[in-house]
Amino acid sequence: MRGILVLAAAALPGVATADMALAQAAQSPVAPSAQGDVSLTIYNNDLALVQDVRQMALPTGRSRQEFPDVSAQIRPETVTLNAGGTGIVEQNFDYDLLTPDKLMDKSVGQTVTLVRTNPATGAETRESALILANNDGTVVRIGDRIEVLERYGARVIYPSLPAGLRARPTLSVTLDTTNPGARPVALSYLSRGFGWKADYVALFDEVAGKIDVQGWITLNNNSGTTFGKAKVLLVAGSVGDGNQGYRPQRQIMPGNRPGTQTANRESLGDFYVYPIAGRTTVANAQQKQVSFLDVAGAPAAKAYHFRNGWLSSQTEPQSADSVLRFSSSREGGLGDALPAGTVRVYMRDARGQPQFIGENTIGHTPMGSSLALKTGEAFDVKVQPVVEKREKIASGEWERTARYRISVNGQTPREVVVEDEKTFWRTTMTYKVTNAKASPVTVEVVQAGLDGWWHDTRVPSESIKGEQRSADERTWAVPVPANGEATLTVQFDTRY
Repeated sequence: MRGILVLAAAALPGVATADMALAQAAQSPVAPSAQGDVSLTIYNNDLALVQDVRQMALPTGRSRQEFPDVSAQIRPETVTLNAGGTGIVEQNFDYDLLTPDKLMDKSVGQTVTLVRTNPATGAETRESALILANNDGTVVRIGDRIEVLERYGARVIYPSLPAGLRARPTLSVTLDTTNPGARPVALSYLSRGFGWKADYVALFDEVAGKIDVQGWITLNNNSGTTFGKAKVLLVAGSVGDGNQGYRPQRQIMPGNRPGTQTANRESLGDFYVYPIAGRTTVANAQQKQVSFLDVAGAPAAKAYHFRNGWLSSQTEPQSADSVLRFSSSREGGLGDALPAGTVRVYMRDARGQPQFIGENTIGHTPMGSSLALKTGEAFDVKVQPVVEKREKIASGEWERTARYRISVNGQTPREVVVEDEKTFWRTTMTYKVTNAKASPVTVEVVQAGLDGWWHDTRVPSESIKGEQRSADERTWAVPVPANGEATLTVQFDTRY
């Protein structure tokens, strides 16, 4: 049994493809876009506002007007149309687009012509076939036999295009016009299939303590429609779209602090606007990049960070995180609000060539913020945390009684002393930090898990003065000499 020849590489198995019907469209020049003056406002979260002003001649009374070349991912319920002296009676979005699969689906019950070619002689044979079904394969009746068409081996000639199929996404609107004539008709709607993010290229000079940063807007259009010569605005921020699902949390390095400076940029409500200069064509299935930030010589520094979980003891040293610290402040920083995106960091090697050393993401960052980005794990800087000892603390050393003032049924308050012996533990931890680099380093060691809801953890002893960053974490800056090591010893008194 022979199959059918597919014209389109993206055709699905078992889907017969058009011959004459599609060939006619292929021989004709591509129809110009019916769009008018287009503006796109594109948000981060797969959403865009499309505004399209078209010049149209409207007759008196009710008329059906078609708007081809709207987004294939239009949200029809968001459509608004503004035309003087005209009201909307009904609107329909025709999304049944002409494809080989849809063409075969719509032709079930119709008669087509199958053209097969003899591979040895090149001779063609033609047979009439009635399409019976097109479900995971095409079933046809040819004379007194039933065949299932395979993917390759034949062409299908359709006598005409089935009703209801359109070559382009089209919005059909029934209008009621009281004042006939030509006028601008403003169509606006929300659409899925759009998105953008920021990408940052950072060149770090560790010796000079400087960083050069170039920011790129990366814009994607997967809406199924090309928008030519459009005015494009990009809005940085998470606008509500009714889909408040789970959002994974990024790992936040200590040293990240939100800024309080106002960026010198256009704002829209609580969001910043990044316009693309001039008009640009946003083609379907295209990724476009536009530069929006170019800063040279901003202060930056490298740091090392190690975070240890509660009672975590390691038999082998662990690499510390390499961290890049810089600022988005007006003075001594990048001097701008930074849209969410990925920061890719490079350093020059001994030959002066930039080499990639790591990347990480940032959220929407106000101007004036301090940033600390993990770029990788250090080769030469290691930390080995060890639980040296756990011992029970006698209740008398901590708390044995509690005194309360209570009142029952509005009576005079009275004092009550309660004997409530609690169990506490003293944990002795050591953190051995080694440095194989030829220069000294300072490693930020963080102990997490200190708070168990009681908020009464104590640190009776520490070899280096630490800082209680929160009820759950305490941090120490441990200086380590070149090609040397240092040991931090800390005692914790906790309920567990």
